[in-house]
Amino acid sequence: MNEPAIPKDIAITFLRLVASGKVREAYDKYIAPGFRHHNPYFPGDAESLMAAMEESAAKNPGKTFEVQRALQDGSLVVVHSRVRQNPSDRGAAVVHLFRFEGGRIAEMWDVGQALPENSPNEHGMF
Repeated sequence: MNEPAIPKDIAITFLRLVASGKVREAYDKYIAPGFRHHNPYFPGDAESLMAAMEESAAKNPGKTFEVQRALQDGSLVVVHSRVRQNPSDRGAAVVHLFRFEGGRIAEMWDVGQALPENSPNEHGMF
């Protein structure tokens, strides 16, 4: 199987691997040296976020990740997705923003919003 070379494809593959529990494989293949992230709940280094992702994968083996749309502008990639921690979870809308250097993920931001049970918006979150 060929490795993705386009940043948008790399970002999606990275997220799919992480969601499926293959966190170390995702980091080994796609994270750049000196990677940093901006998740406010963890220290900003690669190891801290990787440990949190591994813990989440272990707690939620039924997690699903569905890409809704992905955009690329040069070295920046945005992936809008629906994430469910388990089959009965309503899920959340999650947006990941990646910055690439040398074909690898150098920086990442993520924001999420839980899907409400009832919403007055007839268009939904996806």
